[in-house]
Amino acid sequence: MVGYDPEPRVQGRGLSSGEAALAGSAAGLLTRVIINPLDVLKIRFQLQIEPLSLLEPRAKYHGIVQATSTIFREEGLLAFWKGHVPAQLLSISYGAVQFASFEFLTKFAHNTLSCNSRNPLVHFVCGGLAACSATVTVQPIDTLRTRFVAQGEPKVYRNLYHAVITMYSREGSLSFYRGLTPTVVAVFPYAGLQFAFYNILHRISKWAGASSGNIQNLVCGSCAGVISKTFTYPLDLLKKRLQVDGFGKARASFGQVQTYNGFLDCVFQVARGEGLSGFYKGLSPSIMKAAFSTGLVFFWYELFCDILSDYKLRTDSRYQQQK
Repeated sequence: MVGYDPEPRVQGRGLSSGEAALAGSAAGLLTRVIINPLDVLKIRFQLQIEPLSLLEPRAKYHGIVQATSTIFREEGLLAFWKGHVPAQLLSISYGAVQFASFEFLTKFAHNTLSCNSRNPLVHFVCGGLAACSATVTVQPIDTLRTRFVAQGEPKVYRNLYHAVITMYSREGSLSFYRGLTPTVVAVFPYAGLQFAFYNILHRISKWAGASSGNIQNLVCGSCAGVISKTFTYPLDLLKKRLQVDGFGKARASFGQVQTYNGFLDCVFQVARGEGLSGFYKGLSPSIMKAAFSTGLVFFWYELFCDILSDYKLRTDSRYQQQK
């Protein structure tokens, strides 16, 4: 079988789950710095009730170029990194838990269940389960990040500490888990498809005779991100709407504010008021973000795993020579 490797990827490099977590954290950190402006655009589009069209006079944002210009003019350059502190905490924590869980699960499937750990179906299941565990872990941080990006001027939350205290005192502890239902429903197929298509695209590239390396990891990861995001995007939009529910005062300057009575009510209101296209608001920057973020995450992850593996090999070699 082309590209078959009976061992889990990290195990084959001699790395532990902890070292996989370290590589995943570093990959998440570097990727977040680069793609945060696209995330800001995506969230602003997702939260806008009015159609994203020049024909809608009430709409604050009409498209990527206009929105970029508007945000820069009204809020300055740093607005594209609003919520960057919780976003970095999110990326670092998510990357660590996701990749450590994925490597653990593929190792378990290989050693205990005697499965081919390079099989795309195994990657789909293990990738989905790993993402679910990471999502539950970081959901409070994701909610805080969304609130920071969503708020206008004057700001409701001055900093991360103030946001945590304010949300807890006004809305209770469960407010940090708003949007968890659509998030978990969406993240399993989204992450599962990412890992599965990353695996499949690697196999196709090897079958086509393409040389393996960091550029291949980047391209395969980008394509996998676009495919998985397109399939699961509506659930991401619903999650964002629910995360800012009850946050209307801070969003008054951005246009119409909607309140929802849970997940199903959110689905119904979006469908009734905004139509099918309402579920795909912000898809363009989201696709761009998915291409960059997924490609870069796999690129950095594989690169850091190689660096850690080479470092361990050199260290072990020097130790053997000293003996």
